[in-house]
Amino acid sequence: MSSTAISTSGPYLQHHELLRVYAYYRVAIALVLLGIFTSGIGKGAVGNSAPALYLNTVIAYAALNFGWLLNLRHSAYHTGAGQVGLILGCDILTFLLLIQASGGLNSGLGYLLLINCSVGSMLLDRRMGAFFAAVASIGVIGLQLYGLLTGHAETQDIVSAGMLGVLLFATVSALQYLSARIRSATLRADQQSRHAAHLQRLAQQIIERMRTGVLVMDAANKPELINRAAHQLLGEQLQPDGERQGDLRRIVREWRRDVSRSSALMQAENGSELRLSFANLRRDHGHSTLVFVEDNRKLVQAAQKLKLASLGHLTGSIAHEVRNPLGAISHAAQLLSESANLSEEDRHLTQIICRHSQRVNQIVENVMQLSRRRAAVPQLHDLGDWLELFMQDFRAGAPADAQIRMHLPDWPVDARFDPEQLAQVVTNLCNNALHHSHVAMGRRELEISVYRHRERDCAILDVADSGRGVLPEHRDKIFEPFFTTGQGGSGLGLYIARELCEANQANLYYCRTDSNKSCFRIEFAHANRIF
Repeated sequence: MSSTAISTSGPYLQHHELLRVYAYYRVAIALVLLGIFTSGIGKGAVGNSAPALYLNTVIAYAALNFGWLLNLRHSAYHTGAGQVGLILGCDILTFLLLIQASGGLNSGLGYLLLINCSVGSMLLDRRMGAFFAAVASIGVIGLQLYGLLTGHAETQDIVSAGMLGVLLFATVSALQYLSARIRSATLRADQQSRHAAHLQRLAQQIIERMRTGVLVMDAANKPELINRAAHQLLGEQLQPDGERQGDLRRIVREWRRDVSRSSALMQAENGSELRLSFANLRRDHGHSTLVFVEDNRKLVQAAQKLKLASLGHLTGSIAHEVRNPLGAISHAAQLLSESANLSEEDRHLTQIICRHSQRVNQIVENVMQLSRRRAAVPQLHDLGDWLELFMQDFRAGAPADAQIRMHLPDWPVDARFDPEQLAQVVTNLCNNALHHSHVAMGRRELEISVYRHRERDCAILDVADSGRGVLPEHRDKIFEPFFTTGQGGSGLGLYIARELCEANQANLYYCRTDSNKSCFRIEFAHANRIF
């Protein structure tokens, strides 16, 4: 039998408490046997044949047990199988000596061997348990044979010793069978527990990485579970002291009163519309509500993408047929406008034809660009350094009277994005800002800022202007394709900008700055997130 130590991963971990209890038992039985002998209670029953042998054996046994108990308390999980065998052998030898000193099995001490062999059957494997039962049986029978030869025992004592041996083997066999069943059940329970813990960790990781917000509200409308997406979508709604923290709780309470509604809409702090879907979670103590939080724009955008995909395929197939007559119309209008006999009114009409021909051509170009747009290749950049390089190129192509102010942080602000696609988005936003500032104020002004949002822990890029801003009734429509309030726009600029942002796991939306300026804000995904 190897002396492998009992460790947190060894097969004897489940028996460590049994070892501790057995150590206390050994100390207690030694003290009881010593007390019985010294007090005279067991006079004539124990130690009557050899008092000195009995007393010395009990004292030595008690001292040994105290020592082992102290060692076990200070060195947990380090009792090897060989040490357990040595202890059991010492116990069997001790009780054989006490039986001999007490005049044989009539003292009743032989039945204490049942406990020793039972413990051995549970702590050791099947062969070693049977071995110690055999040693104890042979020892008891040997003592009775010796007593029979010396005239201190009778033939009936041999029969009693044999019956004790049979009882020892029967007890050991029964306990080994039960121990094997218990170990097997414990092993299965441990495996199931580890599997359940693994599934729980896996479910937590899946929920945490879901793009759909998951929120669990208890019976008191307090959040019990919130994943990352829910934090990003709800924001201030989850803050106990937020101005609008009651909206979410109010909607949940209304759904609990009328569970026939499967979903509800709610305005987020950034102006976007959220769709909340509910499910009831029954528990032993009250009911919790499972809330799925989704950006309602996703559904609208999915329909728009399907529509634009079909439109892109259609445009790609008929672009040649559209451009040929369109080019002929535009060319004819230009030639007509160069005629010397053309009146001023007709010249104005030819300008309208040329302008709208260019607009139709630009719409075809934008839709074709959507249909063949390449996939994003996000890279990690310092947003401040990138913006400085970008503005050098932008200033070169901007009008000479453009006033551009940049606000950059003193520390790196990391973000992941495709630099070419981000340049296309920021160029569109900056051109819009300069245009609307000029329309409203008569001068082209632009303010662009980079910073890190503390609560959301993400990079932010703001493009603000001095224009009149977006009317409240238009805020839900400005990112829709072909929606425009201008005379010459195609209505695809902001839509394409948002599509490119979402391809880089960023969020583009309209808001007002602290100074009440009109602002388009790009909120980037966490820099450590890989997509």
